[in-house]
Amino acid sequence: MKKNQTIVKEFIFVGFSLYPDVQTLLFVVFFSLYLLTLMGNLTIMGLTWVDRTLHTPMYIFLSALSFSETCYTLSIIPRMLTDLLTADRSISVIGCGLQMCFFLGLGGTSCIILTLMGYDRFLAICNPLRYPLLMTNILCGELVAFAWAGGFFVSLIEMALIFRNFFCSPNLVKHFFCHMRVVVRLSCLDSNLTEFIVTLISVSGLLGTFLLIILTYVFILSTILRIPSSDGKQKAFSTCASHLTVIIIHFGFASIVYLNPETSGEGDTLISVPYTVITPFLSPLIFSLRNKDMKNAFRKVLGKIVRLRY
Repeated sequence: MKKNQTIVKEFIFVGFSLYPDVQTLLFVVFFSLYLLTLMGNLTIMGLTWVDRTLHTPMYIFLSALSFSETCYTLSIIPRMLTDLLTADRSISVIGCGLQMCFFLGLGGTSCIILTLMGYDRFLAICNPLRYPLLMTNILCGELVAFAWAGGFFVSLIEMALIFRNFFCSPNLVKHFFCHMRVVVRLSCLDSNLTEFIVTLISVSGLLGTFLLIILTYVFILSTILRIPSSDGKQKAFSTCASHLTVIIIHFGFASIVYLNPETSGEGDTLISVPYTVITPFLSPLIFSLRNKDMKNAFRKVLGKIVRLRY
């Protein structure tokens, strides 16, 4: 144990208190983005539920991703918004552990679901005749359940490593949520090995899912290039465009946070904003605006609402 240190039972978020002059502005911006994120994800889930034409594996995966990201933002952003308006930024060690568990678990779940969406597109484009047999709605549901189990399995392993020891003062978490690299460094024991292991687990999961997606798109691209007509190529590629865009944004921002060996967690408060706030906001926007089926379903539901009112 570190000498002359007191074991703590709560942490205090530093968050954006380093920028006191812009906290009100940050609250307005983050609150607006959060509302739009909720609206976008709830719209996707609602349309998938009520429109039977969207009861297909592709939209089941999309709805599962929206649900995962809704829960993901719920684990961080409401607390962050509260801290922007109040002086009390304390959180119990147990509360910190729960927040970290859901943040890591839901982040891992989203990565796995994005990988499954790539696999779904691979089957649809590379095996179109066998696709209805290979990817059924039942199998799709089982894969989504696997994504949740896998994400939280990894999360619980990291949690067990980080919270197996007591934490010593100072109890300042120099972030706006319980970032694992910040919290692990508050351990009463030497945290270097633990930090290395949990970082290795996170990076392995991130790179592993990303490489699997790249592999599926290598096969998809090779299949698209063999399509004789340009219209066929464009149609095949258009079904992947939204997914590819979200992949680039999601893994691009995540790599800034997790793949930078110099990132300590203490100086990356602003760096984490794109990954925790902007990515969940952009995902439903991209999938909705670039998807004809989703836009048609929205028009049908909107038309029914208008007819009921008048």
